[in-house]
Amino acid sequence: MSRRDDPWLRRFHQPGEGAPALVCFPHAGGAANSYLPLSRALSPHLDVLAVQYPGRQDRFTEPCVADVRALADEVFVRLRGRGGPPPALFGHSMGAAVAYEVARRLEDDGGAVAHLFVSAARGPAWDRPERVHLKDDAGLLAEMRRLDGTEDALLADAELMSLVLGMVRSDYKAIETYRHTPGTAGCPVTALVGTHDPSTSTPAARSWERHTRGAFRLVEFAGGHFYLKEHWAGVAAAIRSALSPAPGVR
Repeated sequence: MSRRDDPWLRRFHQPGEGAPALVCFPHAGGAANSYLPLSRALSPHLDVLAVQYPGRQDRFTEPCVADVRALADEVFVRLRGRGGPPPALFGHSMGAAVAYEVARRLEDDGGAVAHLFVSAARGPAWDRPERVHLKDDAGLLAEMRRLDGTEDALLADAELMSLVLGMVRSDYKAIETYRHTPGTAGCPVTALVGTHDPSTSTPAARSWERHTRGAFRLVEFAGGHFYLKEHWAGVAAAIRSALSPAPGVR
């Protein structure tokens, strides 16, 4: 795993020469290594880079950032002017909002984004009435169990949870206080959603169509909010299909 001399970006596999970048943004409570299976499936044809937010894993001692736009600002600075083919962006859940904000920043700066993939996420203007970040620890754990993205053994580890719940709460605050500002992305958008996601309905995922001036596609997978755990191959195939005209992807 490479840090690329930057704590914000991780590369797990060496890309082929000239491979376009796919920058991946984790969900609330997630870390860069959640994208290791996707990197394995897409490398070396894509340069898969996973964002590592502060406050987790090797960045555990750094303060968390409880603001989607502040997270987007940090990643934007690292992606602007990279050279090479325009990057594609992939975000799951909270990561979709961060990826969307990064896409808008890159385009407003005169750059281009090859494609935006938004997974298990409501459109940015969709109502966000939840206030999970204001609940006590038991309420936060109940929400994590409901979404089924964390193994039961980890949720039952009181010592571990005492270390990570602050980070999870910060991420929930970031997405629950996020509000869309007028504007759209110019790049094509593919929305991916689980058919039984308790957090993101198919209409909510389809609402991303209103936030792009490019082409839009909706892809459904059997499963819940973390459908991709069982469908990494299908997710990788959807990405390859969307990026097939791009150099180096086959």
